[in-house]
Amino acid sequence: MKVVTIVGARPQFVKAAVVSRAFSAHKDIEEIIIHTGQHFDPNMSDIFFEEMKIPKPKYNLGIAGKSHGAMTGEMLKGIEEVLLNEKPDWVLVYGDTNSTLAGALAASKLHIKVAHVEAGLRSFNMRMPEEINRILTDRISNILFCPTETAVNNLKAEGFEKFNTKIINCGDVMLDAVKFYSKFAPECQFKEDFILATIHRAENTDSLNRLQNIFSAFYEIGKEMKVVLPLHPRTRKILAENNITSPNVVITEPVGYFEMLSLLKGCKMVATDSGGLQKEAYFFEKTCLTLRDETEWVELVQAGCNILVGSDYEKIIQGQKQLLKQNTNFKSNLYGNGKAGEFISESLIAF
Repeated sequence: MKVVTIVGARPQFVKAAVVSRAFSAHKDIEEIIIHTGQHFDPNMSDIFFEEMKIPKPKYNLGIAGKSHGAMTGEMLKGIEEVLLNEKPDWVLVYGDTNSTLAGALAASKLHIKVAHVEAGLRSFNMRMPEEINRILTDRISNILFCPTETAVNNLKAEGFEKFNTKIINCGDVMLDAVKFYSKFAPECQFKEDFILATIHRAENTDSLNRLQNIFSAFYEIGKEMKVVLPLHPRTRKILAENNITSPNVVITEPVGYFEMLSLLKGCKMVATDSGGLQKEAYFFEKTCLTLRDETEWVELVQAGCNILVGSDYEKIIQGQKQLLKQNTNFKSNLYGNGKAGEFISESLIAF
């Protein structure tokens, strides 16, 4: 069986590392990786392949830094050419990026089976490009690998049981990754209590008002607890151009997966607009302020591990105080047993 795996962004590298390792245990599975190039910076791409021992991509399309339409169109064209050459049995896509949608579209138009890992997630905000990508990818996939029962229920509510597709709750591959790779994480360099923060979504980085509110809140919080913020070069440039600063925020270069695990181990809590980091915070039993107005990971909010604060200054300040005071229960089994990668590989063989 030949599987073409399509990745392009940091979270997809982490997920692919888990499933690729499961594939390697089967001599009957040949995996070929296409890297679309969506994340091209070495700190956002190369380091993940090196650290996590992900098989080197056979194809790198080098497509980045374009509008959504241009990027998706060029990816669709490039992936189609590879698929015509490789003739795989399956195309495997992850998450909700332009790479995800382009891979699923290219495969479905060539009548190649598509498996979508992290299917069924919904923010119910159609202004998010990710929401459009995930809905369309789900609709043209043959197997929908859901990380949670909430995701399964979303698909059922949308009528997916009537479609020619298989819905499977396999658990979350990111839990597999944390369980396997956390032992390789170095000791955290920060010894005192700190908040680990990340900001990367366009809704925050492209809105000066939201960005200013978030940094003002970080400034206030930072008077009592340091805020450590690994930051993408593009966002750092926006801050510099608009003179948005905060002396209480320690801004670093983007970090690799192992260093991020180290920061998660060492931090007191997390503040992020990242979907993946919300879950990773939970895996390390750290509470999370989510710097968005909604989240796909609603079970974390329901469990009290996560508070939605958006970019509201007061909500961020009060949310941080609330999470510091409360006793949070992290014992709920929300994301499976840490064997999602094996489950996915076995399911593709059996389908």
